Amino acid sequence: MAAADAPQSDPLLCLRRAISSNKVPVLSTSTDRADAETNLALATNLIFTFPNDEHHAFPLTTATRFTSSDNAVDLRSILWAWQKKDAQIAEYISTTATLNEDLAASSKNANAKVIQLSFVERLALISWLEGTTDECEYIKPLASEAAGQQAGAAADVAAGTAGGIAVVPSATRAKATGMKTLDPRLAEIYRGERKMGDRNSILRGIKPTDFSHIRKNAETFLGRTRTRPGGPTPATSLPTNSALVSNRQKPSSNRRVEPIILLSPSASSLLRTSNIRHFLEKGVYVPADSPLASGTDSGIIHISRMLPSIDPSRPMRFILVDQLDHFKPDYWSRVVAVFTTGQTWQFKSYKWTNAPELFSHALGIYVGFTGELIPDTVKGWGRGVKVAAVDKWNSTQGEKGRWRDREVVETLWTAIEESMRARGWNRDGAVR
Repeated sequence: MAAADAPQSDPLLCLRRAISSNKVPVLSTSTDRADAETNLALATNLIFTFPNDEHHAFPLTTATRFTSSDNAVDLRSILWAWQKKDAQIAEYISTTATLNEDLAASSKNANAKVIQLSFVERLALISWLEGTTDECEYIKPLASEAAGQQAGAAADVAAGTAGGIAVVPSATRAKATGMKTLDPRLAEIYRGERKMGDRNSILRGIKPTDFSHIRKNAETFLGRTRTRPGGPTPATSLPTNSALVSNRQKPSSNRRVEPIILLSPSASSLLRTSNIRHFLEKGVYVPADSPLASGTDSGIIHISRMLPSIDPSRPMRFILVDQLDHFKPDYWSRVVAVFTTGQTWQFKSYKWTNAPELFSHALGIYVGFTGELIPDTVKGWGRGVKVAAVDKWNSTQGEKGRWRDREVVETLWTAIEESMRARGWNRDGAVR
């Protein structure tokens, strides 16, 4: 293969070239652009179009020069990693699992599987595709490049500039010039050493991260917090950066334990942290990626709700989370409801990984679209899961026709209240 033909015949170079020239490649079910397909689980080919009417199509199963654990990574996995370059690690993992499920269900790609790259591999790949760096340790060189490197190395050895035993200055010359003599074998070993970076070059990422809050928390736990004379001692202070941690303090007369509702981290979930507040507080469903969604894509959500049968005098404040990064073992006694899409991988990091056991401790909630079939897994979980359905979103109608959502939301809140009352919750918190 000639070096000039390498960019046209190598999918990695074609993808890098397309990114640099803003020529988005087209997914297709054939080698023809007319059969374009936006769903990566259904597509079978990736078509590149460059100036001068250059047209190159590669099957998505094509093995690339990028390796993970010494195995070649296919083009579909490379493209998926690029599409998810701005996604957080948890989102990348969950959406990869969903994509693999869709591939298994596809008649054309039933045997295909997206390889999940590690954080370091994905970072190196994205940097190389964007042109930030011209070298990547996970990408094998082209055959033409390897031959050129071998020829260059042979020429250096022949010229005496590389390889072999280094010329060592004589003792007389070394003494005259102030140079120290070096053992030839040791010099050869030094040349074979791989240069390692320092902590500033190794600890690199896409964007800088501020870890100052970790230092503050460490000082609190280690008793090194600086206090003024007469102030509280470091041993009595507690971190307050987490809404969950704040509830570990002993409840006072005006503070009570706050119940927790877990959301599904799946990208296919209709209700996520971005739109759950709009749904549970306003009684209106909007898509998670809609500009009308008032929440955020990650973090902790607080929602207050009156539960008359538990406390008719003041509202109960709920904590809604989709990640368990700051979850402590004693928080599980405060979990009152779990939103699920029917995918069992959601429960792998839970205290109760078995769904029937989980829903014997907390109410399960499944929300789907009206008219769609309920997953068999949800049906198999029985009465422990409350099933509800909302109408599909109509972009032309907006929120005006969403009056049925209020009834669905009230039904869910009633189910949560009855479940909490049955499990011993009172106005001061759950009965231990």
